[in-house]
Amino acid sequence: MMTLRLDAQLEQDIQKTAQNMGISKSELIRASVIEFMAKVEQPSAWELGRDVFGQYASGKESLSRDRKQLLTETIKAKR
Repeated sequence: MMTLRLDAQLEQDIQKTAQNMGISKSELIRASVIEFMAKVEQPSAWELGRDVFGQYASGKESLSRDRKQLLTETIKAKR
C-alpha cells in the first residue's frame, strides 16, 4: 500500500485519462509504474561498486587466491 501526493492538474489529467480508458486511477498508475520500471536500466554489480573497486591497490597478485590465509595473518598481527 502506498500513498501518493499529486498536484491538482496532474490528478485531474490522471482522472480524465483513466475515464477515457475505462479503468480506475489506481489501475492506470499501477500500469504506468510497471511500464516505467521495465524501461529503467538496472545497474550491474560492477556499476554499483566501481567507485570502490581497485581503490586500495596492494601490489599483491594473490589477494583473491590467498584471502583466507592473508585475513588470518592480519587478524593475528593485530592481537
